[in-house]
This record gives sequence, C-alpha cells and structure tokens, in this order.
Amino acid sequence: MGRFCEPMCRICRREGAKLFLKGERCYTPKCAFERRTYPPGQHGQARRRKISDYGAQLREKQKLRHTYRLSERQFHRIFEQASKMKGVTGEAFLTLLERRLDNIVFRLGLASSRNQARIQVSHGHFQVNGRWVNIPSYLVKAGDVISIAPKSRQKPAIQHALSMGRPVPAWLQWDPDSFSGRVINLPSRGEIDTQVAEQLVVEYYSR
Repeated sequence: MGRFCEPMCRICRREGAKLFLKGERCYTPKCAFERRTYPPGQHGQARRRKISDYGAQLREKQKLRHTYRLSERQFHRIFEQASKMKGVTGEAFLTLLERRLDNIVFRLGLASSRNQARIQVSHGHFQVNGRWVNIPSYLVKAGDVISIAPKSRQKPAIQHALSMGRPVPAWLQWDPDSFSGRVINLPSRGEIDTQVAEQLVVEYYSR
C-alpha cells in the first residue's frame, strides 16, 4: 500500500471536517482545524463558487476515504463488496469499514489514531479470539474478542492511548482487567458517529 505523505491537517481543512487524523493533537487547542477552518492554499479564504453535484459527491467520498486512511483501490474494493450485500448499500459500506481490525483497535481506545492502529496491528500486537492477526483489513464478526498480546500490554503507545480515556462505542465492550474487548454486535448506522453523507458516496460510484 502507498504511503500518505500529505500533511494530515491540510486534509481536514480541505474536507471541511475534523477527521481526527493526528491522534491526541486533534483533541487539543493545537489542532490546526480549530485555528483555521478555511481550506488550505492562498485562495482558501476567498469566496468559492457553488459546488456542483459531482463536486459534492467527490468531497464526501474523499472525506470518508481519508477518515479510514485507505487508498482509492482499497476503498473502492470495499464499496464493491458492500454493493453486493443485502440492504442499504451506504449503511453496509460503513459497517464494513467499521469492522476492519485497525478501526476496532482505534475504537477500543488502544491507539490514538487509525494510522497508529494500523501500524500496531501489522506489528502483531493484537489477537482475535486468541490467535495473532497482523492484517489491518481483517473483518471482525459479532462475538469476536480482540485482546492485546501479553508481551505488548505495557507498550508505551498502547498505555498512552488508554490513558486518553476516549469513550468506547455501545456496540463494543472493553474489559481493562483482561486487556480485551468484545464485539457485542455489528454497528447500525445510528451507532456509527462518522459524519458523512454516505448516499453521496454511493452516487459517486454509481455514475
């Protein structure tokens, strides 16, 4: 997978939304989006023309893709998978994104950002149902137990993320005594706090 080399704060400013890409910094007054909510570049503060329907669809697609830190190829592949599932495509798409192991690690508060979660998963710091999994795109199921590997429980990055005390979504459960979390159920749209108009993303790929 290609690396993201663009400054992350520029991404939030361009998409006009706080995507929490830099971990702890995003929760402090130092967050660049809090200080400069206008788009980056020399014309960022200038009045912009009305955005077209295509432009609105593209911006929502990019915002969602950057939120989960995926390449276009990965993102489109997940959409194709969602489009073949029963039910509302947009909701199925978000559910698949939420089921990724790197996202689950982030949601459980074991990493300060999805970027950090992806690195930690690929380094083998987590287990699913007692088995080591180092694939960030691994899709968890309802009832799965995600735990910190015994040798990784005192890792400074993991301990620091836990100390931030971020709330865990209702569809997940964290047990600090066993250093493990459980997927109680797969999330519905109302349980996913990602601020995106997913229908616009569906319309973008359905052109």
